[in-house]
Amino acid sequence: MLVIGYLLGSIPSGIWIGKIFYHKDIRKFGSGNMGTTNTFRVLGKKAGAVVLLIDMLKGTLAACQPYFFNVHINVLIIGCAAVIGHVFPIFARFKGGKAVATSAGILLAYSPLFFLVAWIIFLTTLYLSSMVSIASMVGMTLITVLSLFFHDPILTTIAIILTIFVFYRHKGNLSRIKHGNENLIHFGVVYNRQKNK
Repeated sequence: MLVIGYLLGSIPSGIWIGKIFYHKDIRKFGSGNMGTTNTFRVLGKKAGAVVLLIDMLKGTLAACQPYFFNVHINVLIIGCAAVIGHVFPIFARFKGGKAVATSAGILLAYSPLFFLVAWIIFLTTLYLSSMVSIASMVGMTLITVLSLFFHDPILTTIAIILTIFVFYRHKGNLSRIKHGNENLIHFGVVYNRQKNK
């Protein structure tokens, strides 16, 4: 299950969709990342939405394997293999994305209600900040705090690890946020404020 989870996570959806349907390698444009945000930026809303769904589905399918095979093991443990695959994909020279969408997919397999709460947090923060990076980091932090209410030490431990990892993967974004030149999406309070200026 761990191997299957890793291979699922390794599917570089942004790269494949860019090359097959748009004849572009998204790693050569925008931020150079193969993930959802750069796909939206380089290829547009339709491609970005598809990549977002695929990247989440990778985590969900990987994490659901214990259900499929009727094995009594925490789905989060198996799901983490997909996160590792997404960040270090064997199909893309081990240079992958930032693991946010795939982590969300794992959460969907664990608790659909918690997944919904996480999305509400993410979208609210995204609207207020107009920055995917801030929404991702704030979202992961609040998910970690909320995980304490589930009284599941595995959930909390993995949430802490993933939060630290997401912050690490966003270190470049943190530097740009600090200097006031982080990329904004064309949506939300901060974007509209700057647009009006």
